[in-house]
Amino acid sequence: MTEILLILLASIVLAFPLGLYLARVMRGGPMRGDALFALLEKPLYALLGVNPARGMSWRGYVAAFLLSNVVIAVLVQTVFMTQAWLPFNPDQIPNMRWDTALHTMVSFLTNTNQQHYSGQAQLSYFAQMTAITGLQVVTPMMGLALVVATLRALFGKAPEGDAAEADLPADRRIDVGNYYADVVRSCVRFMLPLCLLWAVLLTSQGVPSTLAGGPTATPIDAAAGMDAQKLPLGPVAAMVAAKQLGTNGGGWYGPNSAMPLENPTPLSNALELIGILLIPIAVVFMLGAFTGRKRLAALVFGCMLAMSSLSIAATVWLEGHSATAASPLLMEGKEVRFGADGTGLWAAVTTQVSNGSVNGMHDSLSPLAGAVPMINMLVNAIWGGIGCGLQQFIVYLLLGVFLAGLMTGRTPELLGRKLETPQVRLLALLVLLQPITILAFTAFTLAIPSITGTSNPGFHGVSQVFYEYVSAFANNGSGFEGLGDATVWWNLSCTVVLLLGRYPVLVIPLIVCAQLAAKRRAPESAGTLQIETPTFALTLIALIAILTVLQFMPALVLGPVADHLSLASR
Repeated sequence: MTEILLILLASIVLAFPLGLYLARVMRGGPMRGDALFALLEKPLYALLGVNPARGMSWRGYVAAFLLSNVVIAVLVQTVFMTQAWLPFNPDQIPNMRWDTALHTMVSFLTNTNQQHYSGQAQLSYFAQMTAITGLQVVTPMMGLALVVATLRALFGKAPEGDAAEADLPADRRIDVGNYYADVVRSCVRFMLPLCLLWAVLLTSQGVPSTLAGGPTATPIDAAAGMDAQKLPLGPVAAMVAAKQLGTNGGGWYGPNSAMPLENPTPLSNALELIGILLIPIAVVFMLGAFTGRKRLAALVFGCMLAMSSLSIAATVWLEGHSATAASPLLMEGKEVRFGADGTGLWAAVTTQVSNGSVNGMHDSLSPLAGAVPMINMLVNAIWGGIGCGLQQFIVYLLLGVFLAGLMTGRTPELLGRKLETPQVRLLALLVLLQPITILAFTAFTLAIPSITGTSNPGFHGVSQVFYEYVSAFANNGSGFEGLGDATVWWNLSCTVVLLLGRYPVLVIPLIVCAQLAAKRRAPESAGTLQIETPTFALTLIALIAILTVLQFMPALVLGPVADHLSLASR
């Protein structure tokens, strides 16, 4: 318990100054170190052919975001399908199969890192360093850029009557910043220096950091049937730093951070856990400094911390201290170096944040402990991914304002701007998209046993399929790894779910907030809804519980709850 409290406290203490620094970076004003950072930024702007000082409307911002994703997608897909002929391939890894390459490309492009392959066996050093680690640095900063643009729209001023732009709709005259400047500045000034520091710390703990081919060892146990075993190494520390800090989660090795080479010591375990939480919490602190609304940041932080604490307590207790926790049937796949509490903490934290890395197999968690990560991912705003978590929380905030307005008999308003039919329709689309996507794919897959691929035909098999699609939609990437997911069906179906879980959730809140910003601000009065209060915070948490836990209760009952009851009855 002491270890858990120390890791959480260290994450919050380190995140506070980091959030203040991040706010300065995203404001784009003069900073110390401008001359140094400009050495990297100016060539990048020249290569992209953009003017970083030129603002964009929400349409231009979204178009730039989507265009950059398409270009990167083509490049990464090419790398995966030609890696056998590219340099830095000392282990002679062959090219990826087309469907696995497609799923892997989309998975890392959407900041999910869901892996239907084993990294050390199916990716070359070149593919790991460029396509994988490169996306692990860039894609979280894309999410951050979208939420910063949303905040600029939400807290910006209504457009003035500029004659040159008078023929444009009001929402298109809202300046939400420059997409390319936001991504480049956050990568160069924030993400890369932090990854460098974490990589050095992890290397000091024994995480491999080399371009040489791995050594060959002779197994001690001759019964293993192998005369020699190739030990895969590589520049692992740099990737692990990016995977943890960027809420990515995809490991260099198939077992992820349960692998001793990827997570060798208790200190490396603590560093990787702090890395999961550090930037998502920093983004919440950035909110207050960036917008000047410290009470709003306190509201968001309080709600997220309350949900996080409840989730961690439930997972740790259910995994280490419940009636079914000690069952020998659950020991397969467990990482015993860090104990049940360490595994429970990591499972809770990695799914509160859209990280998805593991230090023990979630498929081997006790059934109810496995249900908590599912709920975390359904909420997707308990800290959440970098940018994505706050973006999802803004959706809950807008829905909370709408419902509170209905309950009090007032027109729903946020910051003096009315929330009307067009905005509510877009929010309703997001609310319905999650259950329709997840439940439809889960039902279809379970209905056809030949494509399901579960290792357990009972209730646990339902959990395996449901978890996989929940993880894909939440852009988390973890899985119940008893599932045989390296098939064409799983690759293609998860690709669709990955896309639906990433782009609408990032883009639609920006559109809604740009529409709100185009409206005249009404002066506050005694009847104005106050959102920065404990009462509204409780309303938000209740709303989140209704939209996630209750909405998916039948699936949770058929999966982990029934699995728990069947195990407890033995």
